[in-house]
Amino acid sequence: MSASASPLAAHPSNAFATRHGAVNRPLWLWLCIGVLGYLALPWYAQQDTNGLLAVGQVFSSEQAANGLMQAAAFGRPWLWLGLIGLAVAGAASLMPAGRRQGAVLLLGGGLGLLGLLVSGFAIGARGWAWEWVAQSWGELGARQPGMGWGAFLALAALLVLAAFGLARRGFFKGDLFVAAAVLCSGSLLALFIVFPVLKALSAAFFLEDGPFSLAVMWERIAQERNFGLACLNGSGQRCGVAWNTLFLGLMTAASTTLLGTFMALMAERASRRYARPLGVIALLPIITPPFVVGLGLILLFGRAGVVNQFLEVAFGIPPTRWFYGWFGVWLAQTFAFTPIAFMIMRGVVQGVAPSLEEAAQTLRASPHKTFMTVTLPLLKPGLANAFLVGFIESMADFGNPIVVGGQFSVLSTEIFFAIVGAQYDQGRAASLAWVLTFFALTVFAIQRGLLGKQSFTTVSGKGDAGIAMPLPTGVRRVVHSIALPWMAFTLIVYLFALAGGFVQTWGRDYTITLNHFRTAFNVEWGEFGMVWAGTAWNSFFTTIKLAAISAPLTAALGIGIAWLLARTEFRGQGAFEFSALLAFAIPGTVLGVSYILAFNVPPFELTGTALVIVLCFMFRNLPVGVRAGTAAFKQLDRSLDEASVMLRAGSLQTLRHVVLPLLKPALVAALVYSFVRAITTVSAVIFLVTAENELATTYIIGRVGNGDYGVALAYCTVLILLMSASTGLIQWLVGDRKLGRRGSTP
Repeated sequence: MSASASPLAAHPSNAFATRHGAVNRPLWLWLCIGVLGYLALPWYAQQDTNGLLAVGQVFSSEQAANGLMQAAAFGRPWLWLGLIGLAVAGAASLMPAGRRQGAVLLLGGGLGLLGLLVSGFAIGARGWAWEWVAQSWGELGARQPGMGWGAFLALAALLVLAAFGLARRGFFKGDLFVAAAVLCSGSLLALFIVFPVLKALSAAFFLEDGPFSLAVMWERIAQERNFGLACLNGSGQRCGVAWNTLFLGLMTAASTTLLGTFMALMAERASRRYARPLGVIALLPIITPPFVVGLGLILLFGRAGVVNQFLEVAFGIPPTRWFYGWFGVWLAQTFAFTPIAFMIMRGVVQGVAPSLEEAAQTLRASPHKTFMTVTLPLLKPGLANAFLVGFIESMADFGNPIVVGGQFSVLSTEIFFAIVGAQYDQGRAASLAWVLTFFALTVFAIQRGLLGKQSFTTVSGKGDAGIAMPLPTGVRRVVHSIALPWMAFTLIVYLFALAGGFVQTWGRDYTITLNHFRTAFNVEWGEFGMVWAGTAWNSFFTTIKLAAISAPLTAALGIGIAWLLARTEFRGQGAFEFSALLAFAIPGTVLGVSYILAFNVPPFELTGTALVIVLCFMFRNLPVGVRAGTAAFKQLDRSLDEASVMLRAGSLQTLRHVVLPLLKPALVAALVYSFVRAITTVSAVIFLVTAENELATTYIIGRVGNGDYGVALAYCTVLILLMSASTGLIQWLVGDRKLGRRGSTP
């Protein structure tokens, strides 16, 4: 031993104590968090206020009391279960790391977690949540509202401690961070996607305070209003809303896939001069609210639109409402969702290996035959994905049907009126959600079934220096004859939509004015300084705040789940991935209804708060972060992770210092998409907004309902400028990834 070595460190028992303390340090940290939840914060949610503001009353007021006071002084003994679980986990933290410690940790964390969750669901604001329990055990004197910040911290700590117990028992290769990440992510997916969707769908089987019944479900779904076919007998009656939705979804999916494919072929195989204009058009639907296209089409084809005015002046044809109905909704959805299909198909066209086309031509196949037998079959995965996205987007779309649908009803609008209308029929809304979900999952299953066993691999480890084959003459003429007029038409619709905010009254007075902007965003100077006098400022600030909170959370969770799926292996990984991507297959309207029904009662009483909107933003947009992260991880060699591990870095250090710097493109994509979609979404949050938490899209829809198109379009213009600037700012803040490659020779 050197002379400078510490005698304390040299002693074997002291060295063991040092290692023991370092290994168990994460356990002590989460124990402290759990105790903090029980002692320092209100256990239950506070009405009309943030629970963090009531910290000073945790030992005095029953409403704001902490978990310890609730259990000891206010008649809620079931809360002792969480403290007992923390005590058992604390005893485990004194033990040396190993399987025995893992068993005790799992016992303590699992006991506390299960006890708090069961009591939370079983005991609500009226006592027992289930009638059969009340009949068996008698009425319960104590009540409990929804859980607050204290309960959240305690539950999180118990969950993480249970995860640590699994790791100590040998699961997740003994990695504490991976174990905690899997269990926490899985719990979030179960709580905010699987649970609300199942809760909403189950409501279709119950009458108000009635027993479970399959007959009730069938009666609600098999109504003439849902599946009636009276429109086919020529009587002038309307078809059921389910057939309307299915017909519209298939029409929109077919038209957007066709147009998107033509645009992708034109951008990549016809002429490079079309690439930049098409790229601009592809961004338009992402940075605009979903009903802007519908408003632009109203200015063109509506009763006071340019086309009707021209027909009246030129031919004496009186204006009518011919545009409102299925044709108007289909046209608006085709405009809105074609650029999404274009972006999907452009990547697929770029991925077709030129060497395959050259091989066909070497075997004396004509350009036309090569395109039809080689190029086109390799586009099948993209075509199927574009069709699926178009179909789901059409079914989930709420803005365009409510704006230009007229008397043409679809499932999304019917669900909305079942919840917020005078009828307030949760059972009908849930039964319609079943139909909507069934349609979406059926198309998803058909797509997977048709493509699941076929191979379309064109990019391998071997380089491909071939030149992509130009489009055959006949195909190029067809593509140009359809895609070029559509591009021009798209630009006209968007220009009209933006111009509508700068004229006095469209159809009557085309005087250039800024009055609509003043109505929405006026700022005045009063006696006490600047006054936000415009009617839109409240919804604008609320939208920006909630989107800014949800976007980084969505990106972080999405990238984290992608890392778990790409870099770790654990039991139940298939169900984990399905839950993460379930929000993609579930239409936004269904998710919004699910949140209303699941979080309107204890133990998670969130309805009417800003938090439920943030959570809806997060988990509605989560699949994009997961997909972007998964695609990025496939480009990163596992040897990078392995090298970091060999240098004795933990999983958290590897993720932070090695992986994340190489994921900046995926991080930018997730941040931009999450922020922009949080601002422009309407179908998922239309049920969740309140007077205190009004959003930009609901404000615009309210203006459209009042016929005030000028203010609505002025607001849309401001949102487009804001999201364009935000996209550039996010790109600048995150930056580009740095790859150690040689630059090109000057």
